[in-house]
Amino acid sequence: MFPSSVMPQLDFSTMESLDQLDTVIRRDFETKAPSGSDILDRIRTEGYDSRYALMRDLALNLFWTNRFSITMYDKRPTRWADVPRTRSDVFLPVLQPWEDGETKVAAVESAYPTLPPRWDADVEDGIFGVLFDVFGHRKHHATTLPAVKPTVAEFLQDPGNLTFRLPAYDPDFPVYDYDDVLDCREDVPELEALHRWAMVLHNQYPWDRAAVELARADQLADDDYVVAFHPRDREVRDFLRRLGAGATGRPRPVPRESRQPVRPFPAVDVRRQFTVMPRLECLVAVHGDQVCTNDDVVRNSAYNWSPMSADEIREKTGVEERRYTSLSLEELALQAAEAALAKAGRGPEEIGGVLVCTCTSSRLIPSLATYLCGQLGIYQTHAAYDLVAACAGMPYGLAEAARLLQEVERPVLVVCAEKFSDKIGNVRPSRMLFADGAAAMVVGPAADGQAPDFDYLQTYASGPASEVNSIIWPNPEFDNNITVFGPQVKALAGRYLTQMIEEIGALPAPDGAAGSLLDSIDLIVPHQANKTMVLQLAERAGLGADRLYFNIERTGNASSASIPLAIHDAVRDGVITEPVRVFAPGFGAGAVAGYAVMRVDPAVVQVQGAAAPGAAPEEPASTAATERGPASEEMREAFT
Repeated sequence: MFPSSVMPQLDFSTMESLDQLDTVIRRDFETKAPSGSDILDRIRTEGYDSRYALMRDLALNLFWTNRFSITMYDKRPTRWADVPRTRSDVFLPVLQPWEDGETKVAAVESAYPTLPPRWDADVEDGIFGVLFDVFGHRKHHATTLPAVKPTVAEFLQDPGNLTFRLPAYDPDFPVYDYDDVLDCREDVPELEALHRWAMVLHNQYPWDRAAVELARADQLADDDYVVAFHPRDREVRDFLRRLGAGATGRPRPVPRESRQPVRPFPAVDVRRQFTVMPRLECLVAVHGDQVCTNDDVVRNSAYNWSPMSADEIREKTGVEERRYTSLSLEELALQAAEAALAKAGRGPEEIGGVLVCTCTSSRLIPSLATYLCGQLGIYQTHAAYDLVAACAGMPYGLAEAARLLQEVERPVLVVCAEKFSDKIGNVRPSRMLFADGAAAMVVGPAADGQAPDFDYLQTYASGPASEVNSIIWPNPEFDNNITVFGPQVKALAGRYLTQMIEEIGALPAPDGAAGSLLDSIDLIVPHQANKTMVLQLAERAGLGADRLYFNIERTGNASSASIPLAIHDAVRDGVITEPVRVFAPGFGAGAVAGYAVMRVDPAVVQVQGAAAPGAAPEEPASTAATERGPASEEMREAFT
């Protein structure tokens, strides 16, 4: 269970204005939520084909009704005599009666039993009971609810203001606790998600809803209970204080028109341009230990998730399951680094440089690369730094390693590591695609007279601002989680892939062989971005699907780690059984891209779970990790 999916928690530390908040609220709650009138119209026009469809609309409507209270405030039933009158951080909602609410409630109540169940009648009836208990007792209009509620003093200025009145309040009114929500289990993924939504909505009204009424300010008695709103955390309190001080959003800079470079940037011809020939001494991979299937993604879908089944996720992205890790990014990277040094037979005193390719590290001081140096026992090295090249991380890292090798003539450790599972929030493109994983390579000097394992290395960056900003993290507009703007991503990927194919098609084959460099390629292992998209782009560029290797079905998109993870899996799965020339293109956030044309000998790849190349695919790291039992405390903490 991913708590971020069903607990609507906006990061108000990034909010600068009401306009910005309004944009977020409209996107997350309003654009997909039907109003009560919309629901009534669909009932009258027989627009619902199942009970599930009606319940989903009810839930979306109720999240929209609670769009501000659920994200900004804690609701605390309080005896009117005990409500502070002059505090600036205690608020009362001013409500308008839902004049035609009874008609809409009655329509829903009568329509539900006439609709067929979608999957499981008993389960759907139980969920409907929870949802309808909230919807059916709603007394107020939802359209006019403001984000900033009046203080108690402001509320009392108009005796006719209406607010919630509870004749009595039971502090032990039953609610679902955190574990109830997290451990909700249903056979049908969509019903499991909806059940969680219903539980969260139930908890928004922890009192006898049938007894609630709207009362005027001048009719409240000391022993009546009202629902006082308190800022839910310090960030909301500070946001309200900023608004009170007249804060407004800052204008965004307008990007200049993009211009083509004065001349192309040629690929690095390793044999011709370098003196020290780089050799791939080893490649190791560390997959995530937690398997998350498409069904699991649907089970945990957020309140703003557009309907999409597990099969539709597979058809759209090529992903059937992705791997997450219960480790920190540092631990994941360290595992890969330690395994790489062991596989290469290198000690810490031999390493001339450490490069970490990652776009998900929040460690700035010390850098992840220098942190690894300390953990690995590297007393001193020529250079250690992080490279933020997103999904082109491996080509960037290998190009830097080859350049460093010319200076130090000692092995360079390249680590590609990503942890997206705690950064993907509830935005659908991110939730479907991204995963965790790490890989590490040691690039060392080849012996005198030995050919390099790398033929050509190339990197690119930038493009139109829309492509540069096509993938953003952290993104204040999406609660500081990673966000993906699909059309722009496809545009940059298509632009770069076409450019790469043209380049290697124009370069000569190595070692004086006939044909072009493209003709000499045995296998293409692309960045595992989105299988459906990459196949379409590859076909457009003249590449057949039979030349490409994918493992995204099982691993998801691990950004900088995706290519080396795929090379590892190609060896593990018996696709690579002898030395082959691989074309490895990467492209992604920041409108970066790059490729490596490299020789991969399966002997230097440390294969997990298989005795030799060609053996059966490895079993999951932990069988228990693939089973849907109660969420472990470690995983809950990791995804919170």
